Amino acid sequence: PNRSPASAAPAGSESYRDRRAWIAEYFDRTASRAWTALTSDEQVSGVRQKVRLGRERMGKTLLGWLPEDLTGMRVLDAGCGPGVLAMELAGRGADVVAVDLAGSLLEVARARLEQQGALKGRVELRLGDMLDPALGTFDYVVAMDSLIHYQAPDMLRALGQLAERTRRAM
Repeated sequence: PNRSPASAAPAGSESYRDRRAWIAEYFDRTASRAWTALTSDEQVSGVRQKVRLGRERMGKTLLGWLPEDLTGMRVLDAGCGPGVLAMELAGRGADVVAVDLAGSLLEVARARLEQQGALKGRVELRLGDMLDPALGTFDYVVAMDSLIHYQAPDMLRALGQLAERTRRAM
């Protein structure tokens, strides 16, 4: 995956940086396999099936807030994980920058994108921070299950930074 230079990462608070490091390690070392299964058709436990259904509903809700035709739009999928939402957005015609802290989940997203040849070139996978200004500006930003990992003050600062780089809506 592409990585922006570390110097381009936003300053953020110490609590944001500490939490970001924890998230990267947790998802790469502990939760990658579970999230891969959760976002696939693979059979999962009853509890994970409920989580899967909730995530599917949440994803449909997020997508319902966006235009059906995203042709010519640039969308940031902040905390894209294994790429489910990024592929949906690309399927609507968006040029998607899908960024995540966990390289292992980006590898899953890459493999899934390769299976969806029609989306080739519509999704740019990036390893790094969703707040990195080097990612540029966007028409829309989606952040499903990414901001929830941060303390409220850091979450609010992150929303503000994302909003500054968003032309239409978050």
